[in-house]
Amino acid sequence: MIYHGNRFTLRPDASPEQVEEALESLRNQGRVIPSVKSFVVGRDFGGEYEWGAVFMIEDLEGYWEYLIHPAHRNTDRVGLPLVDKFASFDITDDPDPEMAAKIAELHQRRYDNDPDLTKLVSDLGEYSGSAAPGKHGD
Repeated sequence: MIYHGNRFTLRPDASPEQVEEALESLRNQGRVIPSVKSFVVGRDFGGEYEWGAVFMIEDLEGYWEYLIHPAHRNTDRVGLPLVDKFASFDITDDPDPEMAAKIAELHQRRYDNDPDLTKLVSDLGEYSGSAAPGKHGD
């Protein structure tokens, strides 16, 4: 299993309506992307972030489906412009020593094929995660 997580803090000028639209889009990802087996979206406690989401996915094929699904793309479109700080991470019980590189390759392929997404992520105040684009990957 792969648990794909996101932790984020929104810009202070994000309106309550924009915040709810972005959070609902994250919840929708969990409901409609077939490879997502379970998910949670909500407040992030015990760290420096305000919000978080975790999506449980069985394998790399499902991870790719998750990354390129239109529901995920909608969250990028409505949510990323509101984000100040963002961290993406993965936890897996797969013993493959190349798993981190394989996950990073999926993210890199997505960035390579989606310049609009790459710009959205590059423009974030702070970003950490697999294959971080722009200034965040330096």
